[in-house]
Amino acid sequence: MNFKLKHAAAAMLAVCLVALSAHASDPLPPAEKHSVSKKAAKPKMPPGPTVEEQIQALRQEMQGQINSLRTDLATKDEELKSARHEAAEARAAADKAAAAASAENEAVGQNAAAVTTLQSTVTDLKANSVSLATTVSDETAAIKKSIANPASLHYKGITLTPGGYVAGETVWRSKATGGDIPTAFSAIPYEHADAYSLSEFYGDARQSRVTLMAEGKVPWGTLRGYYEADWLGTGISSNNNQSNSYVLRQRVLWGQAETNNHWAFTGGQLWSLATEDKKGISNLSGDIMTPQTIDPNYVTGFVWTRQYGFRVTKTGKYAAFGIAAENPQVLYTASLAGNTPYAVIGSQGNNGGNFNAAINACSPSTSIVNYSNQTEIDNAGNTVQIAVPVYKTVNGCGNVANLSFNEAPDIIAKVAFDPGWGHYELFGIGRFAHEAIYPGETTNSNLYGGLTDIVTGTAVAPALTSAGFATNSIFEGGGGASLRVPLIANKLLIGAKGMYGTGLGRYGNSTLPDLTTNANGAFSPLHNASGLVTIEANPSPRMAIYLNYGGDYAGRDDWGSAGVTTSLGGPSAFFCPATAGAFACTKSPTAADFALGGKWGGSWAAPSNAAVGYGSRMLSNSGCNTNTNPGYNGGASTGYASGGSCGAQTRDVQEITGGYWYDIYKGDRGRLRQSIQYGYAVREGWSGAGTPGIGAKGIDNMFWTSFRYYLP
Repeated sequence: MNFKLKHAAAAMLAVCLVALSAHASDPLPPAEKHSVSKKAAKPKMPPGPTVEEQIQALRQEMQGQINSLRTDLATKDEELKSARHEAAEARAAADKAAAAASAENEAVGQNAAAVTTLQSTVTDLKANSVSLATTVSDETAAIKKSIANPASLHYKGITLTPGGYVAGETVWRSKATGGDIPTAFSAIPYEHADAYSLSEFYGDARQSRVTLMAEGKVPWGTLRGYYEADWLGTGISSNNNQSNSYVLRQRVLWGQAETNNHWAFTGGQLWSLATEDKKGISNLSGDIMTPQTIDPNYVTGFVWTRQYGFRVTKTGKYAAFGIAAENPQVLYTASLAGNTPYAVIGSQGNNGGNFNAAINACSPSTSIVNYSNQTEIDNAGNTVQIAVPVYKTVNGCGNVANLSFNEAPDIIAKVAFDPGWGHYELFGIGRFAHEAIYPGETTNSNLYGGLTDIVTGTAVAPALTSAGFATNSIFEGGGGASLRVPLIANKLLIGAKGMYGTGLGRYGNSTLPDLTTNANGAFSPLHNASGLVTIEANPSPRMAIYLNYGGDYAGRDDWGSAGVTTSLGGPSAFFCPATAGAFACTKSPTAADFALGGKWGGSWAAPSNAAVGYGSRMLSNSGCNTNTNPGYNGGASTGYASGGSCGAQTRDVQEITGGYWYDIYKGDRGRLRQSIQYGYAVREGWSGAGTPGIGAKGIDNMFWTSFRYYLP
């Protein structure tokens, strides 16, 4: 810029000099001619500066202008430098200002966002303050409630949840069973038995219950322990005479480890895996689909046990499955007329092994097994032979608890489905039983083994022997299914369950036998069936109404019709001559017969076919369902008419029962409930001897009441 200004100034100066030079060299114009006038002469002017002087003066003037211009240019150059510097500073300031403005704009944006965030935060804080106040209020209420009414207790990281209830309950039955609040369905008396003419009433608090759940969290899952007990146990001296001192008994007692992905390993006394659950597969009593009856023996057809078990279960969102090994026990009933004992399947408990060794009663049975001679002198001085009975006593005891010798645990598998509407189950049960068989050891052999009939000269029964001894093992089992579906907005629940198989009597509610014996003394499994239909309604939050119909069945397994001749009556006394042909054996010998010589002995009638198995058609049911008035038959009266009996073994037991539960109060202070239940039960027996075969039946009408307070 400075260079260009210098050149411009030089160019201007050059142009001026050229112009001046040209002006100086131009010739002077000719003088104008003026006309002579006659005027006064003017004074003569002094001569002006010469041309040279003018040029010199002009040069000096131009030089001064050039110098002045140079000075101005230098000044302008300095000013230009200063302007450039100021422009650079201004540019830097502008850039700085622009950056500052950008930063300011960004800050303003950030500030706006911050203001927006702050406003949102303030709004949230206002809402949170309200929520916090509500939360603090709720937490304060919860803390007060946890102090005043804790739902659970905490001990060393374990949550303890107590529960249970106290109950005052009564039962009235039209036909006496000799049972308390629980009903022994298989003991309902047949018509015309002594107990059938009498009713019974009992009241107690024995079904009161205590529970405790302990639960602790670990990184991989949850540990649990559960205990549940009531007072329906019976001690050696428990009675209703004065103190009604019944003992505490374990109902459910188990420990569990459950992983975070819902694999559960559980061991202890549990509800059987075959028992129906409300959802999935659970162990808690509150999760078991028990009938809502007051009767702690529930209802016929209900499939259940409570016993030792170890199970593995996996629970998912819509399905669960499990497998369990559970405590076995054989329920054995057999008609063994003339053939007992001949097999060993168990015994009374061994007290040293912590089983109940007490026995209900021992009944010595003394029988005449033969006759022998005794010489006496009569009043006339004659020597006579007197028949003297030979006796044998067999001591039989009825055990309070008959414990089978078990080969292996029962194996149960189950799968449960919860698709979103209803609950469905399928299960299977496998069982094992074994025994020791002594075919040569029978009642006949015990009483008459090795004896000879004095009249026929033949052996009455083989002598006791271990010939044919063997052990025997069998497998039995079956399965079942159940469903529960809600209707009418979950105010109505319909349920059904069925079970069928061999050897499953103990899993049915009536505990009918699951095994009997064949003619050789070996196990013969019975076919068992159980079924239950349930309707439950909840018309209001306080009211629950239920209706159940179910039954248990034990099949007939008759071996007595196979011509088994095992029944022998007691012997009759006969006097037989010492020498053949002297006279015939007689029951009433004369003095002459005695004089000829001889001896007394026993003679038996021909053996008859006997009932063997279960539900045998050879059982005497002559007194069943007859219209004769009950008669007293001696110390062991049955109530049946003289000469009659009713030995029919149970074919099935059915019951229809219903009732309601009403919550008088339900809240933070617990739950107060009242209930009435009615039951109509029928027990039917297998038909026995006679044409047509006569069966047996007993009907019982029952009422229960309950008044309970539950812990909150």
